[in-house]
Amino acid sequence: MYQLWEDLKKLKSYRWVELSHSLNNESPYWGGIPEGAVELGTTVYDWGNPMLDCLIQTFKFPGQFGTHIDFPSHFVKNRETSEKYGVKDMVFPLVVIDITEKVKADVHYAVTVDDIKEYESKYGEIPDGAFVALRTDWSKRWPDMDAISNYDDEGGEHFPGWSMEALKYIYEERNAAANGHETLDTDASVLAAEAGDLACERYVLDKGKLQVEVLCNLDQVPAAGAIMVAAFLPIEGATGLPVRAWAIVEE
Repeated sequence: MYQLWEDLKKLKSYRWVELSHSLNNESPYWGGIPEGAVELGTTVYDWGNPMLDCLIQTFKFPGQFGTHIDFPSHFVKNRETSEKYGVKDMVFPLVVIDITEKVKADVHYAVTVDDIKEYESKYGEIPDGAFVALRTDWSKRWPDMDAISNYDDEGGEHFPGWSMEALKYIYEERNAAANGHETLDTDASVLAAEAGDLACERYVLDKGKLQVEVLCNLDQVPAAGAIMVAAFLPIEGATGLPVRAWAIVEE
């Protein structure tokens, strides 16, 4: 018997967890993207055509749509785009930092270095090449754009996220490959407002790292020990692309 086939049988005996939201024409996306940017499943070749009886559709969407990966060029001119990353760059040890209780008390909560050190005291150091996901349970607000953005009466956004110090820790003190979160943006909204920029996201991408936004089901995977796959199409020159992400959990 062939060893890889046996290994695949073993992997498929584990629990596989979907980490991407399903998408349709009503799915939310960042408000700065012009209307009409999403048009999914338009029929361009219909049943009954005498040339060939089949159905063909087209799909129009922004690169940053639904659960998506951002490449450095998204925020940094002339930096790496999608074709710089191969299939081995889509698989990671998965680390999940859970701050859900703190978010319940403060929707503006930004994960701290102490939060990450507390994680490491329980589960060990973040491994080289890890994907570090921030669990907030914010994904339970999907697909309500108002709830995801948590707008106030003046249109201001209020949601949790990363702090610069926490990101510097996972990338400079540890050697993480990527980070991710359930919100639309990397930065906790209060920090973004103070900076007048998405400074945390800019830092990640300027480091040449990757991130996946709008994750879901992080409550269904363990804090440590799982593998994450974030697969994207080999579309050249993309600054971001929707991903099908999943975790493989040994139980």
